[in-house]
Amino acid sequence: MPSSLLLEVPPLAEFNKAWSDLTDWLSLLDRVIKSQIVTVGDLDEINDMIIKQKATLQDLEQRRPQLEELITAAQNLKNKTSNQEARTVITDQIEKIQNQWDEVHGHLQSRRQQLHEMLKDSAQWLEAKQEAEQVLECAKARLESWKEISYTVEGLKRQNAELKQFEKELRQWHINVDVANDLALKLLRDYSTDDTRKVELMTNNINDAWTTINKRVSEREATLEAALRLLQQFYLDLEKFLAWLTEAETTANVLQDATCKEKILEDAQGVRELMKQWQELQKEIETHTDIFHSLDENGQKILRSLEGSDDATLLQRRLDSMNFRWSELRKKSLNIRSHLEASSDQWRRLHLSLQELLAWLQLKEEELKQQAPIGGDLPTVQKQNDTHRAFRRELKTKEPVILSALDTVRIFLAEQPLEGLEKLYQEPRELPREEKAQNVSRLLRRQADEVKTEWDKLNQQSSDWQKKIDEALERLQELQEAMDDLGLKLHQAEAIKGSWQPVGDMLIDSLQDHLEKLKVYQTEIAPLKENVNSVNDQAHQFTSSEIQLSPYMLKRLEDLNTRWKLLQVDIDERIRQLHEAHRDFGPTSQHFLSTSVQGPWERAISPNKVPYYINHETQTTYWDHPKMTELYQSLADLNNVRFSAYRTAMKLRRLQKALCLDLLSLSATCDALDQHNLKQNDQPMDILQIINCLTTIYDRLEQEHNNLVNVPLCVDMCLNWLLNVYDTGRTGKIRVLSFKTGVISLCKAHLEDKYRYLFKQVASPTGFCDQRRLGLLLHDSIQIPRQLGEVASFGGSNIEPSVRSCFQFANNKPEIEAALFLDWMRLEPQSMVWLPVLHRVAAAETAKHQAKCNICKECPIIGFRYRSLKHFNYDICQSCFFSGRVAKGHKMHYPMVEYCTPTTSGEDVRDFAKVLKNKFRTKRYFAKHPRMGYLPVQTVLEGDNMETPASSPQLSHDDTHSRIEHYASRLAEMENTNGTYLNDSISPNESIDDEHLLIQHYCQSLNQESPLSQPRSPAQILISLESEERGELERILADLEEENRNLQAEYDRLKQQHDHRGLSPLPSPPEMMPISPQSPRDAELIAEAKLLRQHKGRLEARMQILEDHNKQLESQLHRLRQLLEQPQVDSKVNGTAQSSPTSVQRSDSNQPRLLRVVGSQTSESMGEDDLLSPPQDTSTGLEEVMEQLNNSFPSTRGHNVGSLFHMADDLGRAMETLVTVMTDDKVLE
Repeated sequence: MPSSLLLEVPPLAEFNKAWSDLTDWLSLLDRVIKSQIVTVGDLDEINDMIIKQKATLQDLEQRRPQLEELITAAQNLKNKTSNQEARTVITDQIEKIQNQWDEVHGHLQSRRQQLHEMLKDSAQWLEAKQEAEQVLECAKARLESWKEISYTVEGLKRQNAELKQFEKELRQWHINVDVANDLALKLLRDYSTDDTRKVELMTNNINDAWTTINKRVSEREATLEAALRLLQQFYLDLEKFLAWLTEAETTANVLQDATCKEKILEDAQGVRELMKQWQELQKEIETHTDIFHSLDENGQKILRSLEGSDDATLLQRRLDSMNFRWSELRKKSLNIRSHLEASSDQWRRLHLSLQELLAWLQLKEEELKQQAPIGGDLPTVQKQNDTHRAFRRELKTKEPVILSALDTVRIFLAEQPLEGLEKLYQEPRELPREEKAQNVSRLLRRQADEVKTEWDKLNQQSSDWQKKIDEALERLQELQEAMDDLGLKLHQAEAIKGSWQPVGDMLIDSLQDHLEKLKVYQTEIAPLKENVNSVNDQAHQFTSSEIQLSPYMLKRLEDLNTRWKLLQVDIDERIRQLHEAHRDFGPTSQHFLSTSVQGPWERAISPNKVPYYINHETQTTYWDHPKMTELYQSLADLNNVRFSAYRTAMKLRRLQKALCLDLLSLSATCDALDQHNLKQNDQPMDILQIINCLTTIYDRLEQEHNNLVNVPLCVDMCLNWLLNVYDTGRTGKIRVLSFKTGVISLCKAHLEDKYRYLFKQVASPTGFCDQRRLGLLLHDSIQIPRQLGEVASFGGSNIEPSVRSCFQFANNKPEIEAALFLDWMRLEPQSMVWLPVLHRVAAAETAKHQAKCNICKECPIIGFRYRSLKHFNYDICQSCFFSGRVAKGHKMHYPMVEYCTPTTSGEDVRDFAKVLKNKFRTKRYFAKHPRMGYLPVQTVLEGDNMETPASSPQLSHDDTHSRIEHYASRLAEMENTNGTYLNDSISPNESIDDEHLLIQHYCQSLNQESPLSQPRSPAQILISLESEERGELERILADLEEENRNLQAEYDRLKQQHDHRGLSPLPSPPEMMPISPQSPRDAELIAEAKLLRQHKGRLEARMQILEDHNKQLESQLHRLRQLLEQPQVDSKVNGTAQSSPTSVQRSDSNQPRLLRVVGSQTSESMGEDDLLSPPQDTSTGLEEVMEQLNNSFPSTRGHNVGSLFHMADDLGRAMETLVTVMTDDKVLE
């Protein structure tokens, strides 16, 4: 809205502000609605969001009256203004906010409907998912129940039938999976703006499991078909192989017979023909080798299936026969070759054959060595296993050749005589026959032994290597399965982690729910640690067994460990973030109170949760809220009210309004206290409990008075005030009773209802209260005026006299009931009179009296009206009365009546009769018959203080405060006593303003020097205070000086020792730095220096305490000086006295005569003594009085009023000396 238009039409500013506030709130609400996403498929979360949407909708509806009021205000503005531009702007703004309202309302309704539909669809999907998971579990159970493939016709038919039945069931179960998938797709399609990751993850898991099941079924079906074909083909192939074997055996027998004929070896042509036939036979044998191994392997499978049956026995026999015949055939073939090769150079052939075998064995040994080491992953070891199995098959194939060669050599050596060997062996040089034969035999035998040894060695190495491969394969398989399982679980956990919503996007109310879910999730994944440890242990075992894992396995292992650690770190970090968010923004946080201050101020929180405030411009911190400081400063304006009860009540009324407690009903307060279960009155409340209870109170007030209550500001201000009253030490705790007393005292309720409630808090279950419990209540109540510095006027902080007064009123019963307490409170006892006066001040604020003030001429009179009961038609307004102004011919001691509501005709007639009656009464009558509207309580030197609870830990100087407060109370009482004595002793013909008479009474009080007599003047009181404090300070100074002398002597001794040792000069203690000791003596010096520094720290702490004492004493003495130095002016001048909200207020020295106070309705009360009395005006100042006293009594110099200032100065100088001594000590150290 243009600023020129706001200036031209001033009411538009207020309308524009209200419009802007409502628009901003609607915009914020719309953003919140859009940001509130839920996890699709999570019924609890959807239900919670529906509840929140319902609450938001109710909140919107509760604000509808505000919209209607804004529209009404706009119509009124349009009717009142003739500015066409303003009318147009107003119309546009109203249309805009109505459209915005309808849009937000529509979003809420549509979102609520969408959530209901989502809840329904999610429930259907969860039900379908559960059915699909049950189907998958059944299918997995069936898969696990499958037995090995049976290689019998009946077994295969049975297993095939079971598989067909299972496939039929799968087709039926597929419907459940399809339903779950269809519902999941619907959720993903319809609610894509919300979090659908849970649905996607679960749907993918179901589909993956279903795919795996179908794949295994297909593989099973293919395996059964292959087994059936194998079974059908096996017997055919077996018969065919046996037939060939028979033919091969016949051929082998014919060749063997031919090679065994005599002289066959001498026929070279015949040998070549036989060799050709043998090669053809050997070729067929090699061709059928794979067929033989296949038949043998398949036969073993079929045997396992036929175990225990007759068919198994028959098949076993056939297989054994086949193996035997195959082995015999190979042996025959080798024998045939041996015989054919047994020519003239047979031994050379044997020799070459053995050499070839040795070379082959050495080659295979090298090949076996090259297969090492064991691979570090499953595929590599499986490949090694396949390679070595082929190697073993090759060994098995070569075994008959080697054995045949060894047999041939053995037979050759056995059959050939020495002559034959001699003929076969030809050397260049001639050797004896026997030696030649022995050489041939030895050579062949040695080579045969080498072949046999190498063969056995190779077989042993192959067996050992196969054993290692099998063991590694088994362990790697276990490790692989463990890593796969861990990887799958980590993937699932990471998928859930990936679905986490950023903490910054969460709703404040949902933080606790997310935190609880995260802790459940953390508990669920805790078993993964055992899986990780198991995988690591298995991997470590490979290292110890000299099997190095491959880089792939090591990388994967490291990846699994890293993922697990990152998962834990992410969980811990998220828990930390949620805790911080819950702490800073949650329901128990103080974050919402940060808006209670504006720049450059910042609200901060101490470790014990107590708030404090930082001014960034001045870089200073304060316990008090900036608004509270302003409020206290504004209370100083009320110091011109001369009567302390009204001054206190008006300050509390202003405080009550600032805290909005004038809007708080007693019932609402009780509801809030009950809601937070604050029933144990002796229990302490911490800051968070106080804030929570205050927030509940002010939230309700905001609903009832929307535009009047700023919740964060009110909560912070009220907390600040409660801590100022009941926790000056800022420990962060106050008692429940203190909290109730403070809030109830300032709430909006009938006075007697407050009395009943407070009495109930300290009464026993039977409804009776003893002295101790009543003392607790009065102690907490008196803290309220005490915080304003007004406690001296209400009997001081010692509540024992008030307790005794109440029980004396009850005829000294050990316990009192509520009725007696109410009767005593109706008398308005001095310690509690401020509370009923507060109620009268509140009632008089809006009162309008049709009368004119005879002093300032105000008409009508607003607020209190004071009517004289001495003169006809004489009225005074509250401003003139509180400031002590009087008109000519009217004295302050004349009786008056107070009205806080307009008078009735009956009251007018009654007052007229009283005025007429008082016209015939003398001054002495009024002097001898003073009337007070409150119940006075004697508090000076009267009994010991009752034991009162420490409502909050106090600072170290509180004892001094209490003593000074006690003396201030005695000073006020003595002044009142002196004034009363003075007024009672004057004659009717004497003037009350006679200054000589005043001096005379002061002289009489000064002459009373008996130590047993009570102090009668301010000088005597302060002399006693000064002597007591001076003695205490002198003792402290003496102790500190003695400690300083001891420390200085110790320091000098250490310095001399240091210099004597020839070391560098010893620095002063503050400059000493820790060094490494070179000797035990150096270590001792450093330890002693450390003790000196600790002593120095203790002295500095004690000096700080004494400085605080000094400040407090100087402050109190300064206020007492002001009290005594305050000039007393003529009664016609009507001077006022100033005080601060935290000062001990001065007591008034005199009181008006027979002052009557009428309550808010009809009751008469109080012509207050010290609470309502203005000081008696004199023509001579107090300084002149003291000067005359000093001149009149020179012999009593130690006890006169003039010595008060000298004593105060002496005390100040003593404290200055103490600070100087401590400062000098710091310099010396």
